[in-house]
Amino acid sequence: MTKKTYQELRSARWFAPDDVRSFGHRSRVMQLGYGPQDWEGKPVIAILNTWSDIGTCHGHFKQRVEDVKRGVLQAGGFPLELPALSLSESLVKPTTMLYRNMLAMDVEELLRSHPIDGAVLMGGCDKTTPGLVLGALSAGVPFIYMPAGPMLRGNVKGKILGSGSDTWKYWDERRAGKINATQWLEVEGGIARSHGHCMTMGTASTMTGIAEAIGLTLPGASSIPAVDSNHIRMATECGRRAVSMVWEDLTPAKMLSRASFENAITVAMAMGCSTNAIIHLVAMSRRAGEHCAVGLDDFDAASRRVPVIANIRPSGDTYLMEDFYYAGGMLGMMSVLKDHLKLDALTVTGKPLGENLVGAEVYNHDVIRPLDNPIYAEGALAVLRGNLAPDGCVIKPSACAPQYLQHTGPALVFDDYPSMKAAVDDENLDVTADHIMILRNAGPQGGPGMPEWGMLPIPLKLVKQGVKDMLRISDARMSGTSYGACILHVAPEAYIGGPLALVKTGDLITVDVPARSIHLEVSDDELALRRAAWTAPPKRFERGYGWMSARHIQQADTGCDFDFLETSFGAPIGEPDIY
Repeated sequence: MTKKTYQELRSARWFAPDDVRSFGHRSRVMQLGYGPQDWEGKPVIAILNTWSDIGTCHGHFKQRVEDVKRGVLQAGGFPLELPALSLSESLVKPTTMLYRNMLAMDVEELLRSHPIDGAVLMGGCDKTTPGLVLGALSAGVPFIYMPAGPMLRGNVKGKILGSGSDTWKYWDERRAGKINATQWLEVEGGIARSHGHCMTMGTASTMTGIAEAIGLTLPGASSIPAVDSNHIRMATECGRRAVSMVWEDLTPAKMLSRASFENAITVAMAMGCSTNAIIHLVAMSRRAGEHCAVGLDDFDAASRRVPVIANIRPSGDTYLMEDFYYAGGMLGMMSVLKDHLKLDALTVTGKPLGENLVGAEVYNHDVIRPLDNPIYAEGALAVLRGNLAPDGCVIKPSACAPQYLQHTGPALVFDDYPSMKAAVDDENLDVTADHIMILRNAGPQGGPGMPEWGMLPIPLKLVKQGVKDMLRISDARMSGTSYGACILHVAPEAYIGGPLALVKTGDLITVDVPARSIHLEVSDDELALRRAAWTAPPKRFERGYGWMSARHIQQADTGCDFDFLETSFGAPIGEPDIY
């Protein structure tokens, strides 16, 4: 492999010339206490750190950035920490999804505008993985992703708790009066008890696993718990490898192919992934260019051939990510999937995926099941289409009650989240377990930002009757830690006049997951009359980032990227480098 010379590095354009502009660059770096020996002949590695005081999943990143720097220095690079937008999933309102593209813009411009030759991306909480990767893909420099790692299992009075999934379970018990305030506080204090992201197979574990399957992490990196000493060593190796990737000129344009993203879809299905995987992976593939782009049909095709073999909550009923790591982790699971993977796809190691899997094993065959003994025979997700969702919608059949996979019932419609929230606590609400609850105007523009409101609470009246699941439909998303018969990402969304906007309470809706169909049982003539009477809701924003987002965000089926950020199909990523 041909090694780049120092003069070919981007940073050399800032530091190497004997002119007044480079004098300014060098003198200001010397102002920071560095000298020529720090940068001469060395690649500059940006360490993009999404740490903040309120970034709950990334509390250990203050230390990990030093671990990454150590690796960069060991390999002969010049490390520079660049803080990037911190997106704390559990604390940002209305949703971190509104700001995923802001993080992507932040990353792209940080990398493009500074004297950066390569990057280590530090993330893990739900939207940080896709946000960081989207921006780095567009910047086009060599990069490696360093996942935050899952937190330890939750625990209260000897019972294992899973973040998110057990929240909903215990909240229903709290609503039903089965646990008191003291017990509820014990759950609050025991469900998240270490650094790291959610330890269920939620969006965070899904997206870090997807990053590994694409080839963007060191082998096995996505499975290591945040507080395990192996995580420290992995962080340092990320720094070392980033330097090597610069000299090798291993850019995303040279590394990634459609096979990379097809592998990610396969792994997502086998993991029992979050429904959010579709939106983020579609967006990432489209940023990488037309030759890499995948869509809803690719997910649905994979779901029919790849079973769920990761027995992790919420698709599984017992184990969490800590158990997954001990059982062999992502490398172990991918070794089981070899016949479904494109093993020649290149990775950040500079080697194809198949070489990275040599020697990988599974140590607990109940946590990571063999293909002939899955926890769910088909993949985690299914894509439905019909007159209610012409551009598609998504359900996670592995996490819902089987009787709702084929169901016809009357709609119970809510136009906004506050009215729905008030109604579900009304014990006189006219609702049965056969109803199909609908929350609309909660999509990419309507939410705004497509919040995780799609797992609509079971009405209190039904909770007290022992009902644990029912069909729910929304143009919103749901947390990857959620579960139930929830149909999400309805496209186009109601806020812009999609068919979901035309549904009335009492209309019959038929859902047939095996047939991949969703149908509103209303005549075309009646729907035409309703459309003629429909008026657009008021604008959500009149200024700022929200105003920009509302005008440029695309729909769920194409990944919710901004139209002006998506790579022009046919153009190389990372171009033009005008700075």
